[in-house]
Formats: sequence, structure tokens, C-alpha cells
Amino acid sequence: MAAHTTRILVADDDPDLRDILRSILEPAGFTVSEAMDGRSALLTIRGQPPDLVIMDYLMPGLTGPEVCAQLKQDLLLRHVPIIMLTGKSEVQDKVHGINAGADDYLIKPFEPQELLARVQMVLRRTSQDLEANPLTRLPGNVTIQRELEHRLAAGGPIAVCYLDLNRFKAFNDHYGFKRGDDVIKRTATILLETSRDAGSPNDFLGHIGGDDFILITTADCASRLCEAIIRNFDAVVPDLYDEADRQRGYMLHTDRKGQQIKLPLLSISIALVTNEDQMLSHPGHIAALGAELKAYAKSFDRSVYVKERRKGSEKEK
Repeated sequence: MAAHTTRILVADDDPDLRDILRSILEPAGFTVSEAMDGRSALLTIRGQPPDLVIMDYLMPGLTGPEVCAQLKQDLLLRHVPIIMLTGKSEVQDKVHGINAGADDYLIKPFEPQELLARVQMVLRRTSQDLEANPLTRLPGNVTIQRELEHRLAAGGPIAVCYLDLNRFKAFNDHYGFKRGDDVIKRTATILLETSRDAGSPNDFLGHIGGDDFILITTADCASRLCEAIIRNFDAVVPDLYDEADRQRGYMLHTDRKGQQIKLPLLSISIALVTNEDQMLSHPGHIAALGAELKAYAKSFDRSVYVKERRKGSEKEK
């Protein structure tokens, strides 16, 4: 298990069952929160995503499969593992839950040892499959590689955005790691929300590490999506700074030589790689093109995206 305390959300309309689950999970070292119906479960998960959800099949408001289906459509939450509880043993209920996106199911009544074994198994399998970034809970490099391979094998139009922040290291040095982590998480939120609004339904967002992200979308909406990301990121950047720096419009930072320098506010660079005018053969080929384009994007002292430099760069101010 991860170093942090594993958080489990128990969603069931039966308070006695929630008490039973808490009495089993908390002594085993898990932190447990509760939801009494499907709608409150969904709100809780979206507010603070847990490491695992144990959810009843039948709940008022939204059923377990309905909650599950909504989560699996969410870029950030689709990777949260779900164990579905059901009081029935019919195969059709199990199949319905699994088809909705549940990772496992458990029939009531259950033995405490079996519940804990299922919880550990699902957490272990999810950790191995997802390799999520611990800060943003976004998919990490193993999952990113797998997703790129899958998209390339499927064929069709593809657009890959490599994104990172300009002057983030200086910001991190000046304000400290906690403020730096807040910037990373805020950036992840902006990317997720913008992708939902301006992207395609099957967009994929991954966290390569540090301030580097990857967003896989479709070629037809890629430019619009990049423009929206830049617009939304630039709109929140001033809020990340102390009042004095915000009023000045730049940060006064002492570099490693002890010299005080003026640094513009954070901006975002996006390298956009598509297969509109060229074949993309494998993930390494995409990464190489992305690295070349991103180096060019970072030569601008503002948020910008660049596309296909070899065919004439495309830049948006």
C-alpha cells in the first residue's frame, strides 16, 4: 500500500451496514467516510476522491451502477476502484455492475476476512495498473505509455498535447514546496475541467511528473482545446501569487548567485503533435516530436501552443 493512509468511502443507505463496514475497515488501518445514498456518494467522491469506494448496488437517488457509470465518464475519477455490494446472487446483477465499471463485487452477507481480502486485492491491482501520481491521482507513465499504444493501434485521428509550466522551479524555490504542489494540483484541475468543456468525450489526461502533463485528444478539437487551456490557466495565475507580486505583475526572486531578479508570472507551454499530416509510428516517436515542439514553445515569454514546427509553426497568443 501507499505511504499515505488509504481512504475508503462506504456508500449504502443502511446505517447498520455502514457501521459494520467501518468496524471491519478501521481496525485494518483504513480511513473510512460514509455516504447514505448515490447522489451524496457522487458529491463526496468529486469533492475529495477516495482510494476506493465500497458501494451498494441498490441505493435511493442514484443506484450503484448509475454512480459507477458517471464516475467512469470522468477523466479524474474514472480510475477510482469500486467494489459493488449486492444482496442478490443473480448473475445478471453482477454482470450489470461490472459492465457499469465496478472493479469487483461482493454478495451480502459477507465474511470480514473476505471483504478485507477483496479490498486489498482491488487496491493492489489498481496500483499496479494505474501507477497514479500521488499528488494529482492522475495516471502515471506506465498508463500513459499503454494509452498511447492503444490509441495508435486503434488508428484514426489523434492529437497529443505535452504541457508544462514556465518558471515553475523559481516559483517553487521562492514560495516553497507546498505552494508549488498547490500550483501542480490547480493546473491538473484546469486541464481536467477544460478538457470536459472543450475536448472530446474520450480525452485522456496523464501526469508525467513534476509540472509535466500529457493530454490525448482528437485532432478536430485540439487547437480549440489548447486555446481554452491557455485562456483558463492565464486567468488564474495571478491568484497563485502574494498580493505584492500580483500587483507588480512579476516576482522578485533572489537567484543562487544572490542577485535579485524580476521573473514574469507563470505561463504554460503546450506542444501539440497530431497525425493529420504525418504518420505517428510509436509512443517514442510522439515523445520526440513533442520534446522538439515544447523546446520551441518555451522560447516564448508567455503561454503558447505550437504545432508541427517543421510545417510552419502555429502559435496562439
